[in-house]
Amino acid sequence: MNDYTIYGVILVAGWLATDIWRWLGVVAGNRMNEDSEALKWVRAVATSLVMAVTAKLIVFPTGSLEASPLWLRLAAAGLGFAAFLAAGQRVVVAVVVSVAFLALGLAFV
Repeated sequence: MNDYTIYGVILVAGWLATDIWRWLGVVAGNRMNEDSEALKWVRAVATSLVMAVTAKLIVFPTGSLEASPLWLRLAAAGLGFAAFLAAGQRVVVAVVVSVAFLALGLAFV
């Protein structure tokens, strides 16, 4: 086996492992009522996982975020959340405000 064959096997195996679950989700999701308890539970779990990863990045950062002080990361998250609410729950606004505040804070700290 040459080097490229191994990469092909990895790509196909990775695609098969994830794509099957995506298609099953599409099939199951099309048959579910959007206001069902099961879908509310799925949304709650997905939201909690995103928040857990976000909290981990704020409290235990890695990479270049590790050099920033905790108060700056917390302030950027808080300001981003306030901007999210003020802008009518637009995620793009929250991300831009948070990143801009963090960048400015890193430039002056």
